[in-house]
Amino acid sequence: MNKVPWWKKSVVYQVYPKSFNDSNGDGIGDLNGITAKLDYLADLGVDVLWLNPIYQSPQIDNGYDISNYRAIEPQLGTMGDFERLLKAAHTRHLKIILDLVVNHTSDLHPWFQAAKSSKNDSHHDFYIWKKPVDGHEPNNWGSSFGGSAWTYEKDLGEYYLHLFAKQQPDLNWENPRVRQEVYDLMQFWLDKGVDGFRMDVISLISKDPAYLDGPLIQGKAYGSYYAGAANGPKVHKYLQEMHKRVLSSKDIMTVGETPHTTAKQAQLYTAADRHELDMVFHFDHMHLDYGQYGKFSTNRFKLTDLKAVLARWQTTLAQVNGWNSLYWSNHDQPRPVTRFGDEGQYRVRSAKMLGTVLHMLQGTPYIFEGEELGLKNVHFKQLSDYNDLETKNIFKELTQLHHESEQEAMQAIYLHSRDNARTPMPWDASEQGGFTTGKAWLKLNPDHQEINAAKDLADSDGVYHYYQRLIKLRHGEPLVTSGVFELLDPEDPNLFVYLRKGEKETLLVAGNFSAKTQKWQTPESLQQQAATILICNANFSKQLGSTLTLPPFGTVVYKLKQS
Repeated sequence: MNKVPWWKKSVVYQVYPKSFNDSNGDGIGDLNGITAKLDYLADLGVDVLWLNPIYQSPQIDNGYDISNYRAIEPQLGTMGDFERLLKAAHTRHLKIILDLVVNHTSDLHPWFQAAKSSKNDSHHDFYIWKKPVDGHEPNNWGSSFGGSAWTYEKDLGEYYLHLFAKQQPDLNWENPRVRQEVYDLMQFWLDKGVDGFRMDVISLISKDPAYLDGPLIQGKAYGSYYAGAANGPKVHKYLQEMHKRVLSSKDIMTVGETPHTTAKQAQLYTAADRHELDMVFHFDHMHLDYGQYGKFSTNRFKLTDLKAVLARWQTTLAQVNGWNSLYWSNHDQPRPVTRFGDEGQYRVRSAKMLGTVLHMLQGTPYIFEGEELGLKNVHFKQLSDYNDLETKNIFKELTQLHHESEQEAMQAIYLHSRDNARTPMPWDASEQGGFTTGKAWLKLNPDHQEINAAKDLADSDGVYHYYQRLIKLRHGEPLVTSGVFELLDPEDPNLFVYLRKGEKETLLVAGNFSAKTQKWQTPESLQQQAATILICNANFSKQLGSTLTLPPFGTVVYKLKQS
C-alpha cells in the first residue's frame, strides 16, 4: 500500500509576519515574535507554518518586492532569528514553508539595477524589455494594481514589464540563467532546513511570446494580461525542470498560487505523475462576488455558485490523483465570517460552520492567522487608516474615474481591502492588543477588545477550541483524506451538504449558510445507516432521521456505517 504523503494529512497555518506578534516594540511583527507564539500554534494542532515573505524588501508591496532573496528583512529580524525559529518549530513538530516570489523582483534588486544600467549588461536579459510600438507601450496590458503593466526607461528607449507595481519588474524565465538563479536560491533555503515553498503567482512565469493585446477590462483603461501571461506555453516545462533540479531531492511540500487557472488546467500542475507541484491555490471561489468593479464590488456570493465551484475542483483534480488546497482567506482576502458567514449575531457559529465545511473537503486546509478566532473585517472610517497600495489606488479609481461617492468607495474597501487580513493579531484586550508595546504599523481592528485570543482561549466553546477539535478530527479520520467527494442537493440556496465516501463508511457533512433554521430531507439510503456525530457547532439529533434540522449557521459531521 502506498504511503500517504505527510502534506495530505497536514493543516497549514499562514503567518503574516508583520501582523502576527512584535517582540521588540517597534510596531512591526517579527520572527522572534513568531517564535514566542509557537506553543499557541502547536496547541492549536496545525502541522505547517507558511510565512509570507521574510526577505529583504523595500516593502512597496508588503514584502512581495524582494531586493535580496538570501537576506532577512531587517524589520523582521536576522538570519540567526530565522534559524532559531526554524529549530524551535521543528522541536515542536511544526514544519515551515516559505513564500517563493520569483515571477518578479524589486526594482532595487541588484539584477534590475544592472539590467537598467545598459542594454549591454549581462543582467539586461534577466527582465522583459520591449521597444515602443508607435510611440506607446508594446501592448495594452494593465497592471494588477492599476495603470499600465509597462514602464518606460528613457535612457534605454525601452519599456519593462511589471504585472504588478512598477517597482516589481517581471523576470524573464526564458533566460536559463534566471532559472538557475531561482533554483540556486531555493536550494539555499532547503539547505537551511525549510520544508517547502508556497510559490507566488507561479502560473504567470511563462508569457506568450506574441505579447498580443488583452481584452479590455470593463471600467479600466488597460486590457487584461491573463490570456498572454497566465498558464503560458512553457510554464509546465519550467516547473518540471524545477522539480528535477531542486524539489525531487527533498521530502517537502509545494503549493503554487495559480491565478486565472481552471480546474482542468490545474490537473497539469497537480497530477502526481507529472512531477510539478503538490497542489495549487485557485481563485474561482474568490471571484464569485466580483461585479462591475471587479473585486471592489459590493455583491454577495450565491451559495449555489460556491458549491458548484468547490465541487468542480474536488472532482476534477480527483480524476488525475491531484490534490486541492482548501482556503477561505489569506493575506489578500477579506475575513471569512464577513464574506461567507455572519459577522454579527452568529459570528462564532458561522466561523465554526465555515471551518467544518472547508476542512472536511479533500485537500490540505489553510488557516489564515486569526481565522481560528473568528476575526472579521475592519471598518476603518478614513482612507488614511489603510496602508495597502491596492486599496489607495482603488479609492482614487472609484471616486475619480467612476464618480462613485466616497461613502460607496469606502464600503467597497471595507468589504474587500487586503488590509482586512493584515490588521495586527489581537492577543488580548489591551490598547495594542498584546501585539506590540509600541504603536502598531497598521491600526488594530477596533473590536479587538471583544474579539481576541485571550478571551477566545478562555471560552471552552470558542472558535479556537473548535478548530482544535476540527484539526484533531482531520488527523484521525482517514475518510477526510481518502473519501470520495459527492455533492448533494446542488441547487439548495442555503445548505451545503456533501458526502466523503469510503468502502464501508461515509461522512455526511452539512452546513447552513443562512440566518434561518433549515430542514434537509435525508435520502433513505443514508437513514438506514448507523450514525455517529463526529463534530457539530449546535445541538443535533444523534440519530439521522428523515429530516435533518440545521439552526442558523449550524453544521454537523455524521459518520455513517453500513449495517
